[in-house]
Amino acid sequence: MSYLELNLELTEEQEALKKEVHKFAVEVLRPASLKLDKMTPEEVIAEGSLYWDVMKKMYSLGYHTVHIPDEYGGMGLDPLSQHIFWEELSYGSVGFAVSLGVSLFAPFLASMLPEDKIVEEIIKPFAECDDASIVGCWAITEPNHGSDILTPGMEHFRDPKIHQQVTAYKKGDRWILNGQKSAWVSNGPVATQALLFVNIDKSMGMAGGGICIADLTQKGVQKGKPLDKMGQRELPQGEIYFTDAEVPEEFMMVDPDSYEFMTDVVLAEANMHMGAFFTGLAQAAYDLTLKYCTERKQGGKYLIEHNTVKEKLFHMFTKIETARAYSRAVMVYNLNTTPPVAKFSLSSKVYCTQAAFDVCNEAVQLFGGYGLTKEYEIEKFFRDARAGMIEDGSNHVLAISAGNMIMKEVL
Repeated sequence: MSYLELNLELTEEQEALKKEVHKFAVEVLRPASLKLDKMTPEEVIAEGSLYWDVMKKMYSLGYHTVHIPDEYGGMGLDPLSQHIFWEELSYGSVGFAVSLGVSLFAPFLASMLPEDKIVEEIIKPFAECDDASIVGCWAITEPNHGSDILTPGMEHFRDPKIHQQVTAYKKGDRWILNGQKSAWVSNGPVATQALLFVNIDKSMGMAGGGICIADLTQKGVQKGKPLDKMGQRELPQGEIYFTDAEVPEEFMMVDPDSYEFMTDVVLAEANMHMGAFFTGLAQAAYDLTLKYCTERKQGGKYLIEHNTVKEKLFHMFTKIETARAYSRAVMVYNLNTTPPVAKFSLSSKVYCTQAAFDVCNEAVQLFGGYGLTKEYEIEKFFRDARAGMIEDGSNHVLAISAGNMIMKEVL
């Protein structure tokens, strides 16, 4: 491991997990992500591609069950171990970490609301899957709704003129879905099922929503072409269209009575993981930069011998350590708290993604002209980090949303 572990109380199991996942991330995820980065989006998701090889390896190792309770066949990791897992996975590829994370989102949330049919038809089959034949996505973002759809509790959230574009209405024992999710749905092009956010009651605005698990293999679902984007190109993203698609009534887990509350819960769960993801990416960028500064000479001495470089490395180091300490604390707290506190998760996401971008930005500067070339991995890390400040909610909008939560605590 390239950094000292400030937590002196890690168990032997946690240390072993850390080494195992780190090794997999460096030997499997990073080389694959660099190759996929050079491919077209269509080539990435093609049958038999390297993307599928890697996903199958992660499933075969049981990594997709990291958040599934052990009674359903999951890994049964404690909160700190979960952070270690995601941080080390992201050290190799933040794109693959996000892809795996959203894949398990539907059964993870379903495990909080375990109905018998959901347990038997969603959670257990996913936990038992070892070949990536079941892939999930979190389908919330829409062409006309981005970060605003992630702001429960704010005034516009209950404006009847503003509501989700994917709608659901009850017909017998089924829910009928119509509408479009945007090109930013992570795993959208490859997913077989979705944790889908819909509108049920337009009179309540976005608060009149529902959360269901939708089968994306049915005939009422079509997918757009995969998105061609700047960063995290190993993470497939794309549009999903619903035309009279159906969801069994048991799979509509949340209705308008609890939608705003559960959106807050989901937001807290998603964003605490973003903190872990981007701490891992920042550490990877720092380690590459530190190594380069001990090999590259300028002005007759190694880069690391120059005082300005020492100062830059120090500030990079400090940002990573504070990101690690804070994101770990948030994950441990929120995975032990019901309901999780969203303001902590939003703060972790905003802080850690900004820290990762700052570290990667300085890394490119220290690499100089080489940092701008695809010859060095740091160029990809910079692009991946930039995406994080928009991903799962734009940082400035999330900050406003969390600020609104703080205001409500004191007024």
